[in-house]
Amino acid sequence: MVLLRVLLGLAGATAVLLTVNSALRTVVLPRGVPARLAALVFGGLRELYELRMRRARRYEDRDAIMSTYGPIALFVLLQVWLLVVWAGYTAIYLATGVQFLGAIRESGSSLLTLGFDRPPGTAEVLVAFTEAGTGLVLLALLITYLPSLYTAFSRREAAVTKLSVRAGEPPTGVELIIRATRLDRGDMLHQVWTSWEEWFVEVEETHTSFPALTFFRSPQPDHSWVTAAGAVLDGAALYNSTVDAERDIDADLCLRAGYLALRRVAAFFGLAYDPDPAPQDAISISRAEYDEAVQRMRDAGVPVRADTDAAWRDFAGWRVNYDAVLLSLATLTMAPYAPWSSDRSAAFRRPPVFRSGRRR
Repeated sequence: MVLLRVLLGLAGATAVLLTVNSALRTVVLPRGVPARLAALVFGGLRELYELRMRRARRYEDRDAIMSTYGPIALFVLLQVWLLVVWAGYTAIYLATGVQFLGAIRESGSSLLTLGFDRPPGTAEVLVAFTEAGTGLVLLALLITYLPSLYTAFSRREAAVTKLSVRAGEPPTGVELIIRATRLDRGDMLHQVWTSWEEWFVEVEETHTSFPALTFFRSPQPDHSWVTAAGAVLDGAALYNSTVDAERDIDADLCLRAGYLALRRVAAFFGLAYDPDPAPQDAISISRAEYDEAVQRMRDAGVPVRADTDAAWRDFAGWRVNYDAVLLSLATLTMAPYAPWSSDRSAAFRRPPVFRSGRRR
């Protein structure tokens, strides 16, 4: 009997510590460290959403379903934290000698600070104090977590909406360059490269520190942070490789910031990619698609390089750095249709929502 109580106490304490550790990793720790409990909640809920979407034929219907996934997953995660702590402390109360129904009642009363049940002994009182503190801390952590998350979401979406004005809907790198040329605003592209370099840096930090933010969908169904990122990266790659203009170093910096950000977000979710691809490696864009894009730019008055073979090699050398992670993130987030990104992401197997374990 004594051994059983000791085992119950150890099991309960382990469950509580694992929950607190999950909360700290999810909310407090300022780096992208996966939490196993959060992975189970987000992954399990995603499977339920996948079942629900089997009957949805149109993208609009699937988007309406997935629009609630991120917020509901966070809400469910809080409930799971509280339930596991409740069960853990119930086991601890049983270890102190409290009867089963009494242990359940005392654990719930302490966790939710209801105070309708008074523990019988000194040990039980101390356990009640620690449980009440744990429950308050979990609630306080989530309350302080949400404003930071929504602030980052608002900044992300403001840039995505602004890009639709400059790169069309859905946004494309080709349209971004064509519109800048028609407006005779070469400086507009320079502004895009510099502002989106900062945007990529912030997305890398927020989407690994607050991984749930990755699944928060744009207010407009046809907008997506993933397809917007792809349009800017394609625009910078086309400008560097194909447009016959003075080289813009800020386009280079935007490209590097962009593919590093997408890679690090992808790494957090366990998406596979080649960290050191060769310039001649295959990409999802065909030469025919590239030639069509070049012709569109030429017809719109964009000066393009005469040597299209060399331009294609240069473009592919840039695209190979972000091609796989862009398509995988489009699949993971169920991004809306956009050329050169989500229009070919279905070929990729949907990866796990949250990976567990340590970062590579």
